[in-house]
Amino acid sequence: MKVFLAQAAGFCYGVKRACQVAFEATQTHPEGVASLGPIIHNPQMVARLAEAGLGVIEDVEAAEVGAVLIRSHGVPPGVLEEIRLRGLEIVDATCPLVKRAQKLAQSLAAEGYQVIVVGEPDHPEVKALVAWADAASTDGKGNRAVVVESKEDLVKLENIKRIGVVAQTTQLEDDYKKIVGEILGRADELKVYNTICGATARRQQSMIELAGRVDAMVVIGGRNSANTTRLYERCREIGIEAWHIETADELDSTWFAGMERVGITAGASTPDWITEEVVERLKSF
Repeated sequence: MKVFLAQAAGFCYGVKRACQVAFEATQTHPEGVASLGPIIHNPQMVARLAEAGLGVIEDVEAAEVGAVLIRSHGVPPGVLEEIRLRGLEIVDATCPLVKRAQKLAQSLAAEGYQVIVVGEPDHPEVKALVAWADAASTDGKGNRAVVVESKEDLVKLENIKRIGVVAQTTQLEDDYKKIVGEILGRADELKVYNTICGATARRQQSMIELAGRVDAMVVIGGRNSANTTRLYERCREIGIEAWHIETADELDSTWFAGMERVGITAGASTPDWITEEVVERLKSF
């Protein structure tokens, strides 16, 4: 059985940067540093960072350290203010692309636009984008941002004159374009910003190209990783057998009975060493 790795797979720039910032912070903050929520959606990498000294807290009140690390998803502006008020240092590992989306949402709201965030309503990045827009709202209500996950959510957009749109950075570009197309004609004035990470599109395209040349796909990444889940779902949509795993230990040789070519891709939160273990395990079957 031959094993092929997608050309674009694994760590994106933002996640790689966040992990580097985290490792450095554990060395430069002897008083302790903790990330506000798991730094990435990969339990194995979170465990490795914990060994290096990075704690994990779910809210600022639980901080018993000198510094709080903001993960790549970013946080609402009120959370940053709370950290400062508690006298803690902020180690900001927010992805630069996410930060750009936050600033755009903020400026659109300040200019009086109804801000639309295309993404998953419960995703930390989306929640932060909404909060940045709400904080800058000029209508005095602080509720300008609306999250749209699918075209069915567009019923929220009746009788709105000015709309500004941004996207969760890990959205699929085709899906984003379809929703924007549905928004056209619903407003007198429309501003649309493509805030999708280019690596997301490259990872998807690379996976699709590889899937056309193999018998099955293995998708590696955390169970709670949105972009890994999308890779797996897209494999199933195009009709190829696929499995979503976190580590090589989950592989079962019986899955690949009679297969000659197997492809591998990995989500943006999957470190290279996990992918390499999967490749070697598959080659041993």
